[in-house]
Amino acid sequence: MFTIEVEREDDGRWLAEIAALPGALAYGTTEAEARARVSALACRVIADRIEHGEPIPDEARGMFAPA
Repeated sequence: MFTIEVEREDDGRWLAEIAALPGALAYGTTEAEARARVSALACRVIADRIEHGEPIPDEARGMFAPA
């Protein structure tokens, strides 16, 4: 499981980031929306890495079961 770091920007938007996946950050109008968006992005990043034979972070192991 990944740790999601969340903070509120000065303009009121929420920013969620997964430090273990560089570049995985997303904004939302609410904290819940930002968390949901970064979680979806994390799944796409991990799936892309698997598809291209790239290593995935240890935190991602077990998120996807082999077919």
